[in-house]
Amino acid sequence: MSDPLLQTVVVPVASVEDAESTFAAALDRIAASDGRVVAVHVVEKGGGVPDKASVEQREEVGEEIFEVVERACEDAGVAVETRLEYGTDVAETIFDVADDVDATSIAFTPRGGSRWVRMLTGDVTLSLVTETDRPVVVLPDEDDE
Repeated sequence: MSDPLLQTVVVPVASVEDAESTFAAALDRIAASDGRVVAVHVVEKGGGVPDKASVEQREEVGEEIFEVVERACEDAGVAVETRLEYGTDVAETIFDVADDVDATSIAFTPRGGSRWVRMLTGDVTLSLVTETDRPVVVLPDEDDE
C-alpha cells in the first residue's frame, strides 16, 4: 500500500554506519510506497571557527556514504538522488533541500547519546523534529526493532 509520506523522502546521513542503519530501516517502507530517496550529507562549516577536518576530507566521507546509499537503493529498487551540501546549520541545510525537492517527509534514525542528552543539547535530531514544516518520520534503528 502506497504511503504518501514516503513518496519523496529526504534522508540525512552523517556517516557510513548511519547510512547503513538508516537505509536498513527505511528502504522496505519506501520501496513499498514506490517512493524515492534524496540522501543528504551536510558538510558542516565552522562559521568562522577552524574546521576539524578539511573540506576535501569531508567530501571524501560524503562520497563513501553515497556509495553505500546508492548500492542499498539499487538493491531495493528505489530511485535515489544524492546531495552533498555545505552549511553552518545542519538542520537548516536539510530543510533547504527538503524545500528544493518538495519532499513529502524527512526520515532518519536517531543517533548518538541517550534521548535525554539529545533533548538537553539541542542537537540536529531535536531541530529536525521540532523546526520543520513537513512530516518527519523517525525510524527505529534496525537493532532496536
